[in-house]
Amino acid sequence: MIPSLALRLDAAAAATEARLAVALADPALPGEGERPPRLLAAMRHGALGGGKRLRPFLVIEAAALFGLPVEAAVTAATAVECVHCYSLIHDDLPAMDDDDLRRGRPTVHKAFDEATAILAGDGLLTLAFDLLAGADAHPDPAVRLVLVRELARRAGVGGMVGGQMLDLAAEGRFAEGRPLDLSVAEIRGLQAMKTGALLLFSAEAGAILGGAGAAERAALSAYGRALGAAFQIADDILDVEGSADTVGKKVGKDQAAGKGTLVSRLGLPAARAALAQLVAEAEAALAPFGSRGDILRAAAHFVAARKS
Repeated sequence: MIPSLALRLDAAAAATEARLAVALADPALPGEGERPPRLLAAMRHGALGGGKRLRPFLVIEAAALFGLPVEAAVTAATAVECVHCYSLIHDDLPAMDDDDLRRGRPTVHKAFDEATAILAGDGLLTLAFDLLAGADAHPDPAVRLVLVRELARRAGVGGMVGGQMLDLAAEGRFAEGRPLDLSVAEIRGLQAMKTGALLLFSAEAGAILGGAGAAERAALSAYGRALGAAFQIADDILDVEGSADTVGKKVGKDQAAGKGTLVSRLGLPAARAALAQLVAEAEAALAPFGSRGDILRAAAHFVAARKS
């Protein structure tokens, strides 16, 4: 990883952590009722003190292309991270991926219990839209409305949540179903929803915050799509080759579940070639920004080469 990228990732993570800590502090916000301490503790366990904060980093760095400082983008970035953390808490539940380890720590349902974990995820999801609707996300209410709508769409039935449903159906997880032999195109479509949609929004959010024109927003959308697809292939490779100690979660799950991935369909060499092509596409999408896009270009390489 190039030093400047490492510094920018760390800075985005620190800013997001600080904003999350404020949002998850004990005192109730004006107009709120009591905040149950156990629920807040579970939300903190699932959201604070871990993770690469890649999605907030993308929001912050995409906004920086348009001259916005970190403090002008961090609330929107934190809202995206709340959605991501909620999705991890729910994905780890026994009814979903049934994981005991996340970011090197017990998952929320193991540290607390299943009911608390469900509510902690619900709390983080709704907190995301509370943050995004506030004036500190952006001074213009019209911009905040666009952010709220776009995040809801990328995270919802036609995005992340719908992709998770398709993934479970493909595993034959429902009473009437059986495992599906998905085509490469079907796998790509599923993964673009389940994993790619929130990464896509993260790149788009920076453009929305920065008042980007149509061409600039399209460029960041193309970057976000390629990056999201690359992230998932890298994740699938880690599931085959990584260790739980390095990755921070259980590995080998996809193969054990018979899950269709590009690695299982194409094999490791072809999957790596597809990953390299996606990184090239992400880099090319940033051409309109010239050297200002160098940090985001480096981020694409980081995503492809990551070990956790």
